[in-house]
Amino acid sequence: MKRRTFGLGAAGFVAAAAASPSLGLAQEGKKVTIGVSIPAADHGWTSGVVFHAERVAKLLMAEHKGLNVIVKTSPDAASQANAVQDLAVQGLDALVILPSDPDPLVNAIQQVKDSGAFVALVDRAPSVNDNTIRNLYVAGNNPALGEVAGQYIAKTTPDAQVVIIRGLPIPIDQQRQDGFDKGIAGSKVKVLDRQYGNWNRDDAFRVMQDFLTKYPKIDVVWCQDDDMAVGVLEAISQAKRTDIKYVVGGAGSKDMIKKVMDGDKMIPVDVLYPPAMVATAMQLTAASFYDQVPVSGTYILDATLVTKENAKSFYFPDSPF
Repeated sequence: MKRRTFGLGAAGFVAAAAASPSLGLAQEGKKVTIGVSIPAADHGWTSGVVFHAERVAKLLMAEHKGLNVIVKTSPDAASQANAVQDLAVQGLDALVILPSDPDPLVNAIQQVKDSGAFVALVDRAPSVNDNTIRNLYVAGNNPALGEVAGQYIAKTTPDAQVVIIRGLPIPIDQQRQDGFDKGIAGSKVKVLDRQYGNWNRDDAFRVMQDFLTKYPKIDVVWCQDDDMAVGVLEAISQAKRTDIKYVVGGAGSKDMIKKVMDGDKMIPVDVLYPPAMVATAMQLTAASFYDQVPVSGTYILDATLVTKENAKSFYFPDSPF
């Protein structure tokens, strides 16, 4: 299966279209309907998913005159299954879906795939994630998100005493934690404590308050999510603690990217797990119809370390996240 970033894939699509301009013109009038099913904006990251899905739907329809993109949001798995069925009734050529909870949605996704439609699965994979249920899988790199953060801390603050705020006790959380442990392996970085913050800024605030009470000296905080970093920073500020050198979060929220851009000492870097990955899946899906190039397999996006030097490339000021 293919494993690449979207940037590399896009270069290939552009080259293919340029090589046969007459073919590209012939495809522009082709009628294609793409359904996009995503979770409702119930927290920061999913707000970003909705923003990028709606943004790129408009761009794609402007680019391809025969294309219709229908974006539907759902608050839970049951509602999303109904939304997928509603989309299917409209005669889908393709489905792009970021499941709220993948396994309960397998049957609905399978029905679309069995109808002959192209299926692109984003981020959250079911227990069986192969070409029997989808044509394309686009996701962030969970192990690398943790490993990149761990490597940065080990290199920047080699003797750091670190507290960790995890997400939820689910597989992707463990992948991130395992990646972090790999990133600091062989260094003198010491992990003082690890607790779950449920990818929620209020819960992370309370966990950080507990850490600040228990440990008189903390050098660095790693939290798996930028929403949680907001709560962490607030707890540190309220406690007036000056021993903490910096916080490393993850996802690439506009607020954290802006802090990196501005040289904020408490947020020197961030690690990408971009909600824009849904847009990547939509662009690749449209390319499979209009650019006449094969799009299939697995596309894993890089867990890029965002620094002051490159932060501008990842800053979307109009995004809610």
